[in-house]
Amino acid sequence: MISRAEVKGRAARLSVVACTFLVALKLAVGLMIGSVSIISEAAHSAVDLIAALMAYLSVRIAGRPADDDHPFGHGKVENISGTVEALLIFLAAYWILSEAWSKIMNPTEIETVWLGAGVMLVSAIVNTLVSRRLFSVGRETESVALQADAWHLRTDVYTSLGVMLGLVAIWMGERISMDLRILDPLAAIFVSLLILKAALHLTIASARDLLDSSLPEDEKTLIKEKIVSMKPDVRGFHAFRTRRSGSYRFAEFHILVDSDMTVEESHQLTDMLTRAIREQYPCSFVTIHVEPCRLCCDPGCVEGCILSEDERREIEGSARGMRAVSAD
Repeated sequence: MISRAEVKGRAARLSVVACTFLVALKLAVGLMIGSVSIISEAAHSAVDLIAALMAYLSVRIAGRPADDDHPFGHGKVENISGTVEALLIFLAAYWILSEAWSKIMNPTEIETVWLGAGVMLVSAIVNTLVSRRLFSVGRETESVALQADAWHLRTDVYTSLGVMLGLVAIWMGERISMDLRILDPLAAIFVSLLILKAALHLTIASARDLLDSSLPEDEKTLIKEKIVSMKPDVRGFHAFRTRRSGSYRFAEFHILVDSDMTVEESHQLTDMLTRAIREQYPCSFVTIHVEPCRLCCDPGCVEGCILSEDERREIEGSARGMRAVSAD
C-alpha cells in the first residue's frame, strides 16, 4: 500500500514536470511573436515551477517523523512553503504590471497571434488536469503545500484563458483592420490582478497556521462532540485548545471524571477518546489532562459541565449516600 507521503510526493513531481514544460513553451512562443501577455504567463508559470519545487521539497520534509530537535514533527514546513510561494507571486505580479504598462506606453507588433492563442489553450488544459490532481491529493492528505500549488495552477488556467481571448480579439481586429494591440497588455494586467488575489489568499491561509491559530469552528465542534459522547464517564471539560501544523492537528484539553476512578480506568478512557478523535482526523495529536470531579459545581465548573441538571443531582445524591454509608 502506498503511503500518504509517497502519494503527496508523486503529485508534487507531476506539478514540477508540467510547470517546466509550460515555462519553456510559453517563453519560446512569447519571445517569438513578441507578446507581453504570453511572456507574463511564462513568468507566472515560472513562479508556479518554483512553487511546485518548494511544494515537492516541503512535503518530503513534512513527512519526516518527529525527532529530538523537532518533537512535534515537521508539519509547519508546508506552511512556510505556502507563505514563501505567496511572496513570490506578489513579486511576479509586480513585474507583470511593469511590463504591461511599458507595452501600453510603447505598443509593439504581435506576430503569429494564432500560435500564442494555441499555446494558451494548451496551458489551460494541462493546468486544469494537474490542478485537479493536486486538489484531490491535497484534500485527501490535508497537505497545505499541495493545495497552495493547486491554487497556483488553477489561477494559471483562468489567466491563460484570459490571454487567449485577448489574442483572439487582436487576430479578429486584424481581419477587420482594427488595431486592438492594447488588449495584449490589458490581458497581462488582468493576469496580474488574479495573481495578486491568489497571493493574498495563500498568505492568509499559510500564515494563519504559523501563528498557531485554532482549528476552524466545525472541526472544534466535532472534537467537542467526541468528548461529550464519553458522558457520563466524562463529566465536563475545560482548557480546550487546538492548533494546526501542516496536515497535523493538535488538540489539548482537561476532562473531569469521577474522583473515585482508578488511574487505569482514566487511562483507558483517555485512550478511547483519543482513538475517537483520530478516527475523524488521523493525523492528529491529542493531549488530555485528567482531573477529579469533586461536585463543587462552582460557576467555572458548571460552565464546562456536560451533565444535565438532573444528572448532576443524581450523582450528588449518590455521592452523599456513599459518604453516609462510609460514616456508618
